[in-house]
Amino acid sequence: MHSEPEESRGITVLVTGIGGFLGGHIARQLLAKGYTVRGSVRRMSNRDRIEKQICARSTDLEALHFVEADLRSDNGWDAAVAGCRYVIHAASPFPAALPSDENELIRPARDGAIRVLRAAQRASVTRVVLTSSIAATNHGSGQAPYTEENWTDPTSKRATPYYKSKTLAERAAWAFAAETGLDLAVINPGIIFGPLLGPDYGTSIGLIQQMMSGKLKRVPRFGIAVVDVRDVADAHIEAMTCAAASGQRFIAAGAFFWMRDIAAVLARSFPNYAPALPSGEVPNWMIKAMAPFSARSRMIVHELDLDLSISAAKATRVLNWQPRPAEEAIRASAQSLIDHGLVATF
Repeated sequence: MHSEPEESRGITVLVTGIGGFLGGHIARQLLAKGYTVRGSVRRMSNRDRIEKQICARSTDLEALHFVEADLRSDNGWDAAVAGCRYVIHAASPFPAALPSDENELIRPARDGAIRVLRAAQRASVTRVVLTSSIAATNHGSGQAPYTEENWTDPTSKRATPYYKSKTLAERAAWAFAAETGLDLAVINPGIIFGPLLGPDYGTSIGLIQQMMSGKLKRVPRFGIAVVDVRDVADAHIEAMTCAAASGQRFIAAGAFFWMRDIAAVLARSFPNYAPALPSGEVPNWMIKAMAPFSARSRMIVHELDLDLSISAAKATRVLNWQPRPAEEAIRASAQSLIDHGLVATF
């Protein structure tokens, strides 16, 4: 079902969130394939930093351009999509802690997605690929292994503001596509690890940083499906040009790991850090007792002991997607943190 890649020369792709972990890797792979990349940034002052992180070759500089546009405003989006054949909408907030008002997360995620889709539709782009998450598949009435048929229930007690934001943004995108005929594909990644492009890191890599820095003596009995950022970027680009991807959502994630399993991979791969790494699990009753007072505990209290494994069979079948082992993604994150001096060295 997978189609041969088209000639990429002269084709412009808008990548929203180009300054982020995933957006940067998507842009880097697009440039390597010969596409012209236009990246949306909230502030043009970030341009030089992003350029340095993304451009692997001097020719990449000529093919990389920036536009200023913010998900919270209509300004700039028509200019951002003008002349683009494709749009990859990878920008969305991912918090380290719960906001006091869930709409602080939900509104920019949902309204921002619609702003980008509306501009793309006005510009008659060939396809939009939206980054969603397994946060939009794994927290409803389904059972593991979760598939693209499953949806998170935004009204359930399990739906944290982040899960809600991803679910409602993706639902709104599908509704908009159905209403307007916009060609849409969606990627639902697991927790994204892998090599950093610079010294900034987000919530997912922050987990590994905390483990290696000795800040987490014990971890909750909470688990998640792991994936490498390079493979998630690849899934987006495949979904952009694969004819059979039109109107489809794809889970892009690999093996399911309990937090203690992630610590075990790190201990095996980086034995010098073993003394700093978590050595046991926090009892479930303790997380439940802390939940009323701790936003972090509230984010996971309804997921304790739950098997949240997924099936990526559809992405493998339709996109010919072949991710590297999840352990490699965990190791690459840790090595990046060491290389950038973001954890103490032994």
